[in-house]
Amino acid sequence: MSLQTTVIPDDTLDASGLFCPEPVMMLHNKVRALPAGGLLKVIATDPSTCRDIPKFCVFLGHELVEQAEDGATYLYLIRKKFDQ
Repeated sequence: MSLQTTVIPDDTLDASGLFCPEPVMMLHNKVRALPAGGLLKVIATDPSTCRDIPKFCVFLGHELVEQAEDGATYLYLIRKKFDQ
């Protein structure tokens, strides 16, 4: 399954080949650089991101728009919260 093809992200984070905690650390920096309401696509290969990225979004108030798995690749669309 893949992410929505009609949505164009503002930026992409490719964390392929990286393992916990690196994908979330990189995600934190990428989100910080996005404008409020910006959309980030994340590509990861570490299965722990299935747990870590949704928790990251809940903890910091960002919206996990979509989450999908394509073989051994995990895809996420995250919208940065508007009040930052």
